[in-house]
Amino acid sequence: MYTVILAYRNAHEHPEKEAALLKEPVQQEWVSYPEAERYSGLSHTTLWRYVTSGTLKAARVGRSVRIHLPSLRLFMEERTGVAADK
Repeated sequence: MYTVILAYRNAHEHPEKEAALLKEPVQQEWVSYPEAERYSGLSHTTLWRYVTSGTLKAARVGRSVRIHLPSLRLFMEERTGVAADK
């Protein structure tokens, strides 16, 4: 309860700081399985196999699993040969 009150109070004391923070784009580095599926076109099972084998970085947060998007990008680039051309 106190956290909510403090956050509300701080936001209203410094509205310019809040507006600046809201305008900054956030780069998402950790994505859920459905987001990783949409990004890569791979199935949930295929992604799960690569995560459990250690090929893709992933982190468990509670019951959720988040896949490291940069490692997924690198994985996909390596499979197409793009990374080897650079």
